[in-house]
Amino acid sequence: MSDKVFDTAAHSPAEASAAAAAGPLLGISLVLIAFNLRAVFSSLSTVLPEVISDTGLGPVWASVLTTLPVVCLGVFSFPAPALSRRFGPERVIFASMLLVAVGTGLRGLGLPPFLFAGSFLAGAGIAVINVLLPGLVKRDFPRRVAMMTGLYTMALCGSAAAAAAFTVPFERSLPGGWPAALALWGLPALAAALIWAPQALKTGRHATGARPAVHGLFRDRLAWKVTLLMGLQSAMAYIVFGWMAPMLRDRGMEGASAGFVLSLCVVFQMLACLALPALATRGRDQRWACLLMFGFAALGFAGCYFLPLSLAWIGGVLNGIGQGGLIALAMTLIILRSPDANVAARLSSMAQGIGYILAGFGPLLAGVLRGATGSFAAPTLLFLLIALIGSWAALEAGRNEIVKARVEP
Repeated sequence: MSDKVFDTAAHSPAEASAAAAAGPLLGISLVLIAFNLRAVFSSLSTVLPEVISDTGLGPVWASVLTTLPVVCLGVFSFPAPALSRRFGPERVIFASMLLVAVGTGLRGLGLPPFLFAGSFLAGAGIAVINVLLPGLVKRDFPRRVAMMTGLYTMALCGSAAAAAAFTVPFERSLPGGWPAALALWGLPALAAALIWAPQALKTGRHATGARPAVHGLFRDRLAWKVTLLMGLQSAMAYIVFGWMAPMLRDRGMEGASAGFVLSLCVVFQMLACLALPALATRGRDQRWACLLMFGFAALGFAGCYFLPLSLAWIGGVLNGIGQGGLIALAMTLIILRSPDANVAARLSSMAQGIGYILAGFGPLLAGVLRGATGSFAAPTLLFLLIALIGSWAALEAGRNEIVKARVEP
């Protein structure tokens, strides 16, 4: 399937005008926003042992802390379409970016209440942006869906890679230690919000008002399989963000080296994010691409546990290829399975809302299993089971079909 399938999709006059006006600056702005949507996860995981030691959080509360923003990704995905219809997607994204910046900064206070509150606010802001980005791509770049999806999912992984690589060095070099290192990631989020502000002010006033309602998604089998695939691959991703570095450190790897392996993993996620949408849309469907990526992700995470520490980077690379390919494919499928931008926004809300709530159980269960068993063997088996179920969902979600939803004025 090629991106050209979207040329024949139904677009409203407003959407056609927006698409004509879309240019490089808008695309760059979207990529900069996406670059700030994962640092809140990987930055914490690389200094989690220090956080636990300094705050007294036990394994269960540490699991809750790593899971909280993921759960927020699910809960706050549902109101995103309504907020977009009321205020316009550009203005909602601007406000959400400010929430991400404030929430990330709050974690720099270093006390458990602020760690939880900051994670909550950042997760809420990220959730809303996650839902609205596919609709903007569908609306403004109908002929460049694969390219734009690849670029912004690559940026998602880029923020995770940067946070994984530099948080520990920041923690060691900054006077404030790990709280300062965590808070520092609020600065690029604030910068992205300020860069986006002119777009919000310029277009927001035209975006309010009623838009067509979408019905029938929750009765559509294909929509549920897309949702399940999104949730399961996300569960795997947040197990990686939350527990790959602690797992390597538990095995005896030094903190900066563990952060490097996680960063290497996410660098390869970036490369896969850029390549997979274009490659996947060239075939008849996306089933085999999904199955291959689930296989890479599972082998890579298992390799980080079973391989000698000197070869753990191989596991990181394999997992990065698989995990990056999966997030790019999941976001691409939301767009490919939707007939127009309105359905894409609703399917995005459903897939990410329910999917991220499901995903939140991934790092939580991994942490509970780690605390109960005293090793990372059980979390590794959990990861492999999730990959197996995700592969089953991909057999239908990857088919070349469109969700059966009604769009009414």
